[in-house]
Amino acid sequence: MFEGFIEERVEGAGVTLFVRRAGPPDAHPVVLLHGYPQTSAMWHGVAPLLAKKFNVVCLDLRGYGQSDKPTSNNEHTTYAKRAMAEDVIRVMENLGHRRFYLGAHDRGARVAHRLGLDFPDRVKAMTLLDIAPTREMYAETSAEFASAYWHWFFLIQKSPLPEMIIGKDPVEFWKQKCFNQVGGENPFHPDALDEYLKAFSDPKTIHASCEDYRAAATIDIVHDNEDGSRRLSIPIRVFWARKGVIGKCFDALALWQRRAENVSGEALDLTHYMAEEQPEKIAAEMHKFFSLHSNDSGVSQ
Repeated sequence: MFEGFIEERVEGAGVTLFVRRAGPPDAHPVVLLHGYPQTSAMWHGVAPLLAKKFNVVCLDLRGYGQSDKPTSNNEHTTYAKRAMAEDVIRVMENLGHRRFYLGAHDRGARVAHRLGLDFPDRVKAMTLLDIAPTREMYAETSAEFASAYWHWFFLIQKSPLPEMIIGKDPVEFWKQKCFNQVGGENPFHPDALDEYLKAFSDPKTIHASCEDYRAAATIDIVHDNEDGSRRLSIPIRVFWARKGVIGKCFDALALWQRRAENVSGEALDLTHYMAEEQPEKIAAEMHKFFSLHSNDSGVSQ
């Protein structure tokens, strides 16, 4: 995976993040953010395709993969999407990029949402995969959604309950959660799966990922509420899985229209792990959308 990519550690907002990057140095930069419980390896099929035209940066979010896993606090602010978004900003600054495109999946797309609100001048456009806004999903939760996305409500339980349960067999927990989410199938490349399972077997990763969800149910919603009626001003394109839960339990596009001024989207005939199931399709959609919004020079300045 990631043949020809540079792998390095880059300073974020007080933590160091693991980064994979490739592409023409003078091309428009694109940041790709992964979801739970994965790493930047999820972009192994998409990133090389985008790197033919873009300067692609894939990173492991704080708490995940090979990135730092800082100690959290009672308010969970260490793993607030605001903190994770600032990591992305600082990494890109340290790589010489001020403005960039964003492609993000699952938890990474929640980071992208907050980044677009806190740093609207830094993002040219973003493509988000298989989420609706966090606050609205919690507010409109149904029994059907709670049953399908049981991990949302399990992982937010007070520490160390979920950590203890997951820690008994993290590999089996990972497989039960992820394989069952796509009907018992395994859509993952063997090398990517090995990386996911190795990373998730670290107790620090288990705790950090729980903190990510605890933050989503608490401080992230506080930050959303503090925004009032302010919406994303950046053009966004959202895709949700026709074979997944988001489109079944929510009107995803309508929820995004509450939170964004310039949003379009559609369901794709894929599962939640769409970037790994059909990387060519996702890369093509990102390329098309980002190219529509490349009418200024010096995106990376």
